[in-house]
Amino acid sequence: MSDLEELKIDVVALAKELIERAQASADSVFVLGLSTSEVVGGFIGRNSSLEVGQALVSALYHFLKEQGIFLAVQGCEHINRALVVERSLAQARGWEIVQVIPTPHAGGSGQVAAMQVLEDPVVVEFVTADLGVDIGDTAIGMHVKHVQVPVRLAKRELGGAHVTALASRPKLIGGARAEYALDPIRKF
Repeated sequence: MSDLEELKIDVVALAKELIERAQASADSVFVLGLSTSEVVGGFIGRNSSLEVGQALVSALYHFLKEQGIFLAVQGCEHINRALVVERSLAQARGWEIVQVIPTPHAGGSGQVAAMQVLEDPVVVEFVTADLGVDIGDTAIGMHVKHVQVPVRLAKRELGGAHVTALASRPKLIGGARAEYALDPIRKF
């Protein structure tokens, strides 16, 4: 099995575990932060790999689509962490479409791949995602709704990149007399 095939299997396994643990439903938005530089064992922003980006984004996009879950691919700080999403999702959620063309060093190879893989890709500045995976410490938290819950996945690395996962749950409100259902993510 090639390294790319193994990475594709691993990224789908990460997403599957997170979706199950977060009890994500169809129509959820899954944000992907991806440093292909880190995946290949380099430093974030310095060793971008379009081939790795295409493999990971394509595998994840097709898996999520089967689940009825939308993919949002976050770019780097050079485009203010804007995200590539399907036009239909942006329009349905009222997200403002912005004008930028991601490149390997302004957006990243994951975003370049998303522009190639998604059916009708556009770029938006902000999303409110339900969950997501950060591959390579790209800081996806700004795009996951409150309340964010870190999820410790079985696999904590993809290639040479550190992996962090976030889910979200409704806010707990009320006071001393309030009662809450069990947290489906942490089951506390």
